[in-house]
Amino acid sequence: MGKRGRACVVVLGDIGRSPRMQYHALSLARQASLQVDIVAYGGSEPHMALRENQSIHIHKMKQWPTIPQGLPKMLKPFMLLLKPLFQFLMLLWYLCVKIPPPDVFLVQNPPSVPTLVAVKWASWLRNAKFIVDWHNFGYTLLALSLGRNSRFVTVYRWFERYYGKMAHGSLCVTRAMQHELTQNWGIKAAVLYDQPPEFFHPASLEEKHKLFCRLGKHISESQGVHDCASHGAVGMGSPDLNETLFTTMVADDIFLKPNRPALVVSSTSWTADEDFGILLEAAVMYDRRVAAILNEDDSTVEVLWNEMSAGKQCLYPRLLFIITGKGPEKEKYEEKIRRLHLKRVAFRTMWLSAEDYPLLLGSADLGVCLHTSSSGLDLPMKVVDMFGCGLPVCAVAYSCIKELVKVEKNGLLFSSSSELADELLMLFKGFPEECDALKLLRNGALEMGSSRWATEWEEHAKPLISEVISQNLG
Repeated sequence: MGKRGRACVVVLGDIGRSPRMQYHALSLARQASLQVDIVAYGGSEPHMALRENQSIHIHKMKQWPTIPQGLPKMLKPFMLLLKPLFQFLMLLWYLCVKIPPPDVFLVQNPPSVPTLVAVKWASWLRNAKFIVDWHNFGYTLLALSLGRNSRFVTVYRWFERYYGKMAHGSLCVTRAMQHELTQNWGIKAAVLYDQPPEFFHPASLEEKHKLFCRLGKHISESQGVHDCASHGAVGMGSPDLNETLFTTMVADDIFLKPNRPALVVSSTSWTADEDFGILLEAAVMYDRRVAAILNEDDSTVEVLWNEMSAGKQCLYPRLLFIITGKGPEKEKYEEKIRRLHLKRVAFRTMWLSAEDYPLLLGSADLGVCLHTSSSGLDLPMKVVDMFGCGLPVCAVAYSCIKELVKVEKNGLLFSSSSELADELLMLFKGFPEECDALKLLRNGALEMGSSRWATEWEEHAKPLISEVISQNLG
């Protein structure tokens, strides 16, 4: 494909935290037989499949240094103006000098400034084409902090639209976004739905046991608070032991414990467009409502934990929430978690490798998605990954989420913490054996997750990329 046989994937962000662009790179290498250069920031390790692919070459740019706290206030606006200029020059240096000339640039949007400008210039200077993969609208993310009426937001939207229209092709993530681009931006885009790659799948018993052994120390540590997951768990998950909080090994056979906690996973970027407080409030409500249903009082906490550790099963299980991700508000919410003191609910925050994250999803009982979308037009990729692992999802309701989450088939929607708490009570009653509603959703998630990225990309992205590259072959 193409006279140079080369593509460049551009991400003004951490490539390890940009899964869709990683999958693009893999498909360009595997399905289009191209040499692929990735120009992005470092930080988190991308998936091993990228690192081991001989046709993929990762180029990590230098990042703009953090502004020192002691900097005089009058200099901060000057520094904020310098940052996009620095990023623009760094992008041009890599795209025009450091990498071999490609047939096509594939750039993630957002961020739009200065990425789209730099890629447009680079495509002109190197006689290449460029395609924009629209994940969201950058101006709507900026509006979260500055407000929709800000002049900066207006200027940003103009840049995004002007340079977006200059692209030789466009991909987007939903039909709602495709309609917006066509009707209000004058941009024709092909819909490429996020789909999980092959390494997202339900985990086997052996994979679950090995994962929980690796995570045993993180799970048994309770961030300074004694809780229902750490009680009696000292030493569990050590490599030389055969027992974890969830599994036990007898001889060579692995079993799930009947009194194990229900494992709920949520992945978050800890930013303003995901209200993590909803999940905390729902956890408190679940805890209190179960105590009321079972007529328990606060004095029974230690007794209850001892009974659970000894193997007692209850009508409603303990819940262990594992929250993955990095972001600016993480420490604030970790402090709130430490002050909760719940009987039946525990939280753990952690960052997992690209190889362990799919295993965690494949080992969990339920996923929770708090993504609300700044534009209301994108879909959370984390839900796609969950479905790939056969994991049903409870997600915040917003305008186009039903393109992905089919209510009472593969998941449920909620608009408040109270609704989420009701769903947790309904789904986990009788856990692990007698929760039919949860099993029904799991079957729906498995069916939804049977579609794979490679198939979707072959059908919707490859024809567009082939067509764009062929324009250079005249």
